Amino acid sequence: MRVLLDECVNPRLRLAFPGEEVKPVAEMSWRALTNGALMKKAASRFDVFITLDQNLPFENQTGNYLLGIIVLVTKVCKRNLDRSTFYTLGRADTTELPQINAHRPH
Repeated sequence: MRVLLDECVNPRLRLAFPGEEVKPVAEMSWRALTNGALMKKAASRFDVFITLDQNLPFENQTGNYLLGIIVLVTKVCKRNLDRSTFYTLGRADTTELPQINAHRPH
């Protein structure tokens, strides 16, 4: 799986995805892109985009891209997350998560 981390996401989140290709937006040199341009580029290179931007689905036509979008909602300050937090995230039992049916364009 190829995962892109938005610039607002702590790049250490990549520790939650061992063995996967995880790149922060900054590492791709895409920091100057608007959200729309970022979604278009991300869809051509990645499977999943992770962000903290809760307005992203409302401000952009995110359903137009073949890209999974995960919006993290947290009360934890991203600077205070440590390695054990990411280890816990990586070991989460995904069978407990609700199914998400994303609209895919035809």
